[in-house]
Amino acid sequence: MVKDLTKGSPMKLILGFAVPLLFGFLFQQFYNVVDSIIVGKTLGPGPLASVGVTGSINFLIIGFCMGCCNGFAIPLSHKFGAGDYAGLRRFVANCVYLCCGFAVVITILTTLYCRDILVLMKTPEDIIDGAYHYIWVIFLGIPVTFLYNMVSAIIRALGDSRTPVYFLVMSSVINIGLDLLFICVFSLGVAGAAWATVIAQTIAGISCLLFMIRKYEILHLQKAEWKADSNLMLTLCSMGVPMGLQYSITAIGSVILQSATNTLGSMAVAAVTAGNRVSSFLATPFDALGSTMATYGGQNVGAGKLDRIGTGLKSAIVLGAGYSAIAFVLCFFGGAKLAQLFLNPEEMEVIGNVHFYLICFTAFYFPLALVNIIRFMIQGMGYPTFAILAGVFEMIARAAAGIFLVPRVGFLGSCLGSPLAWILADCFLIPAYFHVKKKTAVKLQKQGEILL
Repeated sequence: MVKDLTKGSPMKLILGFAVPLLFGFLFQQFYNVVDSIIVGKTLGPGPLASVGVTGSINFLIIGFCMGCCNGFAIPLSHKFGAGDYAGLRRFVANCVYLCCGFAVVITILTTLYCRDILVLMKTPEDIIDGAYHYIWVIFLGIPVTFLYNMVSAIIRALGDSRTPVYFLVMSSVINIGLDLLFICVFSLGVAGAAWATVIAQTIAGISCLLFMIRKYEILHLQKAEWKADSNLMLTLCSMGVPMGLQYSITAIGSVILQSATNTLGSMAVAAVTAGNRVSSFLATPFDALGSTMATYGGQNVGAGKLDRIGTGLKSAIVLGAGYSAIAFVLCFFGGAKLAQLFLNPEEMEVIGNVHFYLICFTAFYFPLALVNIIRFMIQGMGYPTFAILAGVFEMIARAAAGIFLVPRVGFLGSCLGSPLAWILADCFLIPAYFHVKKKTAVKLQKQGEILL
């Protein structure tokens, strides 16, 4: 079911759109968490560190793929908001061509060079083999990563945030079952966790695609609409590539910070891994708000309703602030218990480090909320370059933490890297939003699409 976000109460629309997305992100993080719980509880902190040490390069590559797909969907949301359904379908066709090309090239390069990257990251010798076996399989699954994320992004561009969630829930259940089968029964180790993720995502992607073809008549392409169009591809790339680079540039800082953390030993890596798993799970409302604001901003700009942009942004910020406070209280009083989901009770030092890590992160969740809400709003309005620049600021902050803080203050430096990145990104994004809004108003006035 498509959903028009250009009419009605922004708060109600944002909540109605974000809640299904939230459940989707929760399930996505849930099976990531279950991966880590099964690995940590069954195989121990060393293999858990093997999985965790790949997190930054996973984000670097998979984040680029996901960012491209989300960016490709922005022109689709503009066409849908403007009621140009023929133009929408032509963009969909060219999305297919671009995703296929990107998937082939990225898969080949990453599977060939992933071990070299792990060596450059100073991955501890006792976990590098496990890390390689895990991330090689994940990179082998890049084509299905493109498949699921592109289909989901197309459906969300039409205002339907529910359908992708249903298939993600299915994928999560399958992933957990395969984790138990591959790790506990077949003894495939960390590679088993990776195969479980790839197979589950393959099933979700194919199922979601088949459902989209059958359900959404608005997306039934005519033969002429399948024609490759270089101008449309350039438009899609102008949105998708910057959005993908935003993730990758941000991840470069994470790679540097992870490399510095690796020098503290595998137990520190295990603590950061568990902390990141819990933090990523708790941060899913911000991901949902961000994706919502991209579609909300895209549809309302496409409809020429700039006055609704600011109202929607304020509503999202209120939601983000309220949740940030709840998350901090939860981790302050219950962080140690959350850590024990991944680690056996006798690992007291690692559990204490995880608790401290979570307190540091959640204390700065409101800046993270602003990063997601404002950045995705700007992207939805059609200005992805600003997202890249925000990613540059995040990269600088994390790199500085890795280069200067971790060698001097140890584990504390690893804890502060991301909070510093969020604050620095906000210092750029807040004034950037007002600039973009003013620029959009001028553009729409010239087009005669808005009355101020």
